[in-house]
Amino acid sequence: MAQEYARKQPKGFKNKIENVAIVGAGGQSGKFIVEIMLKNGKHKVTAITREGSTNKIADGVHVKKVDYDDPSSLVDALKGQDALIITMGVMAPPAQQTKLVEAAAAAGVPWIIPNEFGGDGLNEEAGNDIFLREAKKAVRDHIEKLGKSSWIGIACGFWYEYSLGGGPYRYGFDFKKKTVTMYNDGNTRINTSTWPQTGREVANLLGLKILPEDEHDQSPCLAHFRNKFVYGSSFTISQKEMFESVLRVTGTSANDWKVTHVPAKEAYQEGLKRFQSGDRSGFMQLLYSRAFFPDGAGNFEASRGLDNDKLGLPKEDLDEFTKEAVRLRESGYFDSEGT
Repeated sequence: MAQEYARKQPKGFKNKIENVAIVGAGGQSGKFIVEIMLKNGKHKVTAITREGSTNKIADGVHVKKVDYDDPSSLVDALKGQDALIITMGVMAPPAQQTKLVEAAAAAGVPWIIPNEFGGDGLNEEAGNDIFLREAKKAVRDHIEKLGKSSWIGIACGFWYEYSLGGGPYRYGFDFKKKTVTMYNDGNTRINTSTWPQTGREVANLLGLKILPEDEHDQSPCLAHFRNKFVYGSSFTISQKEMFESVLRVTGTSANDWKVTHVPAKEAYQEGLKRFQSGDRSGFMQLLYSRAFFPDGAGNFEASRGLDNDKLGLPKEDLDEFTKEAVRLRESGYFDSEGT
């Protein structure tokens, strides 16, 4: 596709995103995206929610109730929107996202951020190993085939505070038992993002102008990311560096903790076996351990570079978010997961 320029567009063309619809506005990541968008003040935000949903939606957000079994309700809710953000759990029914994508096409929504929050979606081998590539690629392909919208995938890595505090099958830490499971030697570095940084990544992305003004305009714009991934991160970090932060935050010493090492590939195979036997925690184990393979799959900064500067993302304080991980664990946030 030839590069388009704003100054060559028809009269009335607006070179910015104004109206944004979001699915999962009250969810784990969605609420942070909404918070930053409202703070930035560049968008009118509409939450798309199911009839009967009890999720708390932030003040200042418009709410439209939909019935996923009634396509017309989805289309009506999305009419006039410039962008659709979809945030759903990894186990959400695939058909739900497909219905949203098709409704967005019917409503003429030009931009979609699909449920692509995670690692490098272009790493086919890693994507296949965690059983997510095929379904996610199918959504992207479907958007392109419908021909009405463009997609942008959000590569942010795992969420740091959630993964650090979420139990031994994520980043390997059990705060209650004071145990750490290190993959390999604990020095494999991966990209990981905090929830607020992910919110900024999405909000600032949609705050970019859509097209460059002319051929001399080299500033970032949304069109540069059309049907591509944007790569953002809070920290490029190893488990040993996480552990050092945990020690600082908790005021403990390494002698207070039991540290074990396991080959990441061995942990992956163990998780795969448990997952195939019906244990859902096995999926978490295979998902996270795969990021620590020696092939560098979890470190997309090394292979793709980061778009942090283009999006104006700040540097964050590691210990601040380690404290948040500890707080989440101590507050009982993860108790319903049984981890």
